[in-house]
Amino acid sequence: MPAIVSRRLPGFALAMLALAPWATPARGGAPPAPGQSAPALVARTFSGAPIDLATLHGRVVVLNFWASWCVPCRAETPELEALYRERKEQGVTVIGLSADDRHDRAAAVKAAGAVSYPVGLLSEAPVNGFGSPQVLPLTYIIDATGKVSAVLSANRGPISAEQLRSAVSAAAGP
Repeated sequence: MPAIVSRRLPGFALAMLALAPWATPARGGAPPAPGQSAPALVARTFSGAPIDLATLHGRVVVLNFWASWCVPCRAETPELEALYRERKEQGVTVIGLSADDRHDRAAAVKAAGAVSYPVGLLSEAPVNGFGSPQVLPLTYIIDATGKVSAVLSANRGPISAEQLRSAVSAAAGP
């Protein structure tokens, strides 16, 4: 039966099916949920500095997926920047990864100019166990042990300062 189905699919569809496992998260296609270990992520900032989640154990990490064209992403950027400035000395790291296409890199770099936390392009990450975000913005709060503490998405608009600070405080513990 699979041979019959395969003959009916055009060559492009077969190629996409063959590549599909590389485009999905390592967790069987599902993004990490609260309570799960954060998957591997290795990327570079726009300036070339390394980003490696494995080196950030012991710190609370706020991992934000965004795009330059995303209005809710731009709306919550000031909150992420304020959180980074307020809490970086207390072990909180904010990382922004743009879901812009590589050909839109210049727009992403320009948009990232408004923040001081590390920012890079998701499509340039050689290791990405999170997969491609299905909604933007999407923010993972990862506790100091490397577990996902919260997942915040903008299904109802940008995340508020209160939501963000509450999630980070819960991840930081007492």
